[in-house]
Amino acid sequence: MTALDLGSPVAVVGTGTMGQGIAQVALVAGHPVRLYDAAPGRAREAVDAIGARLDRLVEKGRLAAADRDAARARLEHVEDIAGLADCGLVVEAILERLDVKQELFRALEDVVADDCLLATNTSSLSVTAIGGALANPGRFVGLHFFNPAPLLPLVEVVSGFATDVTSATRAYETARAWGKTPVACADTPGFIVNRIARPFYAEAFAVLESQGADPATVDAVLRESGGFRMGAFELTDLIGQDVNESVTHSVWTSFFQDIRFTPSLAQRRLVEAGRLGRKSGHGWYDHADDAERPEPHTAEKEQPPAYVVAEGDLGPASEVLALIREAGIQVREEEEDHGTRLVLPSGGQLALADGQTSVEFRDVVYFDLALDYRAATRVALSASRDTSPQTLGEAIGLFQALGKKVSVIGDVPGMIVARTVARIIDLAHDAVAKGVATEEDIDTAMRLGVNYPLGPFEWSRRLGRNWAYALLDDLHLRDPSGRYAPSLALYRHAYASDKREGSTS
Repeated sequence: MTALDLGSPVAVVGTGTMGQGIAQVALVAGHPVRLYDAAPGRAREAVDAIGARLDRLVEKGRLAAADRDAARARLEHVEDIAGLADCGLVVEAILERLDVKQELFRALEDVVADDCLLATNTSSLSVTAIGGALANPGRFVGLHFFNPAPLLPLVEVVSGFATDVTSATRAYETARAWGKTPVACADTPGFIVNRIARPFYAEAFAVLESQGADPATVDAVLRESGGFRMGAFELTDLIGQDVNESVTHSVWTSFFQDIRFTPSLAQRRLVEAGRLGRKSGHGWYDHADDAERPEPHTAEKEQPPAYVVAEGDLGPASEVLALIREAGIQVREEEEDHGTRLVLPSGGQLALADGQTSVEFRDVVYFDLALDYRAATRVALSASRDTSPQTLGEAIGLFQALGKKVSVIGDVPGMIVARTVARIIDLAHDAVAKGVATEEDIDTAMRLGVNYPLGPFEWSRRLGRNWAYALLDDLHLRDPSGRYAPSLALYRHAYASDKREGSTS
């Protein structure tokens, strides 16, 4: 099945920001486009708004004037859905209410031809449930664009329970012909991106709720150590706290209140207070023009240790040993079958976050995961109240000697980046095991949909097959609520790896 023919008109129902964006994408790709909106005058206004955006593209040199003129000639509005009768594809971008969408598609089914592809841009409702109102749900599919649709490349092509393979393939190929990067997924709450991204927000909020660190520090660690473009607090301020919480609540409810997707009480209070982020002027941060942005916690200067003793290779943090040597600090190596830590002159130890807590041990400081320890500009350390000040000072001085800013957080098991990445990896493995999408499509979706530095499976391969399972298993022992219980899919993945390596554990 090939993409929709360019001569076939595309209809967009709903002319808000998203509807206009989708219409622009189809228009620039070469289709005739028809706009319809139930609100009188809205479709006509949308034609003018899209025309103005095309003008700006010409001004910026991104579109030839002749192509703009041709596109404008292909764009028109209609006063009722009867004007969409000859369209080959109808994309809906209206109110996120199941009954309203079902009513629309029932009406469309009476108007369009039998071979017309019907699509919803829903981000939170079940594609299966919307299509269930149709006499022929086989031609119904989800086409979830990301905002702003003309700029962001990702499109989730969602197959409902009754969607025909030919319809899904046609929608996929059409999105690709429009210059987008489509990914195929089954109809599951949150689809790919909004399902697998939940821990990015949830773990940041959990660290705050446990008084492990403040928003500015968590955001700085996620950016400067984890390699994420934005931290969770600043990103939800940009999205809108009400919007972000609504998606989280929808996914949680759709999964029958699965504890892994439980919404944050701290975010709920923020929404109740009307602090919705940038659009209201205040969210986690104050966005007034004269407001001072809070600074992340950064440790004062400490003296680095004269030497460290390396027990093992530090696993995913092995690059730290090379950096220590380059900084002129002596590394003494000892053979340890299971050691992945540094011993400091004080006798205290420095270890990569593993899901355990500092308070469990005599004198241990944990350091957080980094995307790239050489490029990272900040590293987080975690210590308990019982940790020796000398040990903590040596750990701080060590990373400062490597050119890193250091943020000391509370005794948080799994810290910030490590627990976030582990949970994202777990949800991704679970999604593949349940037939939601392929590993490749999930990695593509998370890189393009939310700008992650790596896809979950890319992280997993870099960190080792059993890294995420081991960390979550440790976390689960300390918080047996089920929130951190590794999925069966992740367990199988880690166990299969151990078995191939001859482990008897």
